[in-house]
Amino acid sequence: MSQDDSFLDSGAPAGARPETSARAPRSTPPARRGSGTLGVALLLSLVAIGGAGYVGWQQWQQEQGNAAGSAALNTLQQRVDTLESGIRASDSERNLLRQRLGDADQVNRSLREEVLSQAERTRNLEDAVAKLSEKTLSGHDAMLLDETESLLRMAKERYDLFHDAQGAMAAYGLADQALAAVNDGAFSGLRQSIGAEREALGKSQTVNLDTSLTTLSNLRASMMELPLKPLDSATTGAVSSGWSRITSALNDVVKVQRTNGAPLSVADARFARELASIDLAQAQAALLASDRDAYIAALKRADAGVAAQFDTNAAPVQQVRAQLATLMTHSPGEAVQLGAALSELRNLRAVHALKPASASTAGAKP
Repeated sequence: MSQDDSFLDSGAPAGARPETSARAPRSTPPARRGSGTLGVALLLSLVAIGGAGYVGWQQWQQEQGNAAGSAALNTLQQRVDTLESGIRASDSERNLLRQRLGDADQVNRSLREEVLSQAERTRNLEDAVAKLSEKTLSGHDAMLLDETESLLRMAKERYDLFHDAQGAMAAYGLADQALAAVNDGAFSGLRQSIGAEREALGKSQTVNLDTSLTTLSNLRASMMELPLKPLDSATTGAVSSGWSRITSALNDVVKVQRTNGAPLSVADARFARELASIDLAQAQAALLASDRDAYIAALKRADAGVAAQFDTNAAPVQQVRAQLATLMTHSPGEAVQLGAALSELRNLRAVHALKPASASTAGAKP
């Protein structure tokens, strides 16, 4: 290094002269050279210390990370071990369950075979019981159907012979009860036919037989007490004329009497009462025979006889005529045609009797 350079390094001003620096002692430059070297050494030592600290810190961080990683790895290893043990346990349980399922399948197969055998035995028992019940029910139903048929036939004959609608209705009721106990559903529709004929009988019986007969008997008894029309004063109340005066004069002169001595009014009264009683008796007979036309005709004849022979202005005669009108209003209904239910029952029994034969032939074909 030259003097100029040392002068410049010492920080002297640029315009200063170098001569002034020469006056300084000569031992100063080595001291300055040693201090710069020391500073560099200190700087290098600081850099080395910083690098060593950084390296140490990095190593410490790495060791901390390695410790945390090893801890996490240990944790994961423990978890993996736990999962492996759990998987082994689940595998053992799965194998056990598979074994149990296999045993259950075997048990189910054996139970299914037993159930199938039991079902077959039950089916055989049901067939046997059905055959026995069919035999029992066939006899029971046959007896009830015979009873129903006899009741329907009896009701028809009773109504045709005696016109007894009430007795026929009672027989139809018993037939319906007997048919209700039949277990075969093929005869259930027959009850509707029986009900229809029974309802028709009820509508035809519009009059109470006992009440009507009692009323007719009372009317026959009351005929003996009804007042007749006045026979001798038939021309009274007529318009006075010449002929009426002549007739009254002849009545004073000429008198007609019966040879047997009985008065004319007494004989006519007995004859009129007997005719009315006969008409009422015919009405009773027609009512008992359920002859509607004859019944109404007899009542009309009786009413006409009462109106012609008895005093219509009297209260007993008017009461008798009112009773006759009531009887004509409540006359018996028209005759009912019975036998449809009986024919239907016979047809159903005939068809039902052919079913076993057809079933046996159908079973023989396969």
